[in-house]
Amino acid sequence: MKRITIKGGSGPATALSLAEAPDLEPGPGQVRIRVRAAGVNRPDVLQREGRYPPPPGAPDTLGLEVAGEVDRLGEGVTGVTVGDRVCALLGGGGYAEQAVVDARHLFPLPDDMDFVAAAALPETLATVFANVFEDGRLTAGETLLVHGATSGIGVTAIQMAKAAGARIIATSRGKTKAEAARALGADLSLDAHSDDLESAIREAGGVDVILDMVGADYAALNQSVLKPGGRWSVIATQSGARAEIDLMRLMLKRIVLTGSTLRSRSAEEKARLISAVRARAWPWVEAGQVRPRIDATFPLADAGLAHLRLEAGEHIGKIVLVVD
Repeated sequence: MKRITIKGGSGPATALSLAEAPDLEPGPGQVRIRVRAAGVNRPDVLQREGRYPPPPGAPDTLGLEVAGEVDRLGEGVTGVTVGDRVCALLGGGGYAEQAVVDARHLFPLPDDMDFVAAAALPETLATVFANVFEDGRLTAGETLLVHGATSGIGVTAIQMAKAAGARIIATSRGKTKAEAARALGADLSLDAHSDDLESAIREAGGVDVILDMVGADYAALNQSVLKPGGRWSVIATQSGARAEIDLMRLMLKRIVLTGSTLRSRSAEEKARLISAVRARAWPWVEAGQVRPRIDATFPLADAGLAHLRLEAGEHIGKIVLVVD
């Protein structure tokens, strides 16, 4: 098979190249997927730069989500058939023609969904569900604030919250992105470059849950606009990881602050999470209420160009590698 390897520096133009590798064999409880498409995510960039090593036992090949056909079953696998069209959450190994994954980490594709769209779903669905619906406990009638609303995760968060009956306030950078977030379903979409975010959000009544991919720069804002009993879920720190927290404000408002990563969770915890997503959120996918917005696709060999597109920060939705 062919896969993308990292060598020659951290820049995508020099670090990522296509190379031959031995075919993979699934172990007990695993399946092998003939990869047709692979999602590109921010952790892939961090790993390429040497700042996010794979967890123990995970492949060192980039790629946290894929879509394709099951083409081999490991010992003891049930409920999956060779030829099934699936997408999967991985600990690594997605930028390749083959991927091996725990059979419990699969999603079955709806008949009307192609591989490119499917490859953009597992990481975002699981991340949003874990942080907004489990840790954040978002319910119908509440208000969700999404920072970075036009990222792949942001797009999915808007759609999932809307499907759950919540109200959405979105922040993004620039007029074009603010308009895109509004078109995706945000009830209030704010431009972080020109709008007074704190005043606008407070005038809108504040928020119950925050999905925060920005980090330090928005820490004060988040503490200000959360309602009493609000939940603040941090999943990335693009503006920095160190922030000032007013503990008295947290106490008086009874704010719950959580943070999490997905990749480092155990196989058992991922299986539990995926089962929960399939039970509650996958019906939204099947009904067409949650569908990824694809910003761009690149051939597997051009993974470096895909990283450049992601790092430029102009994308709206997901970037996907297509495996021919």
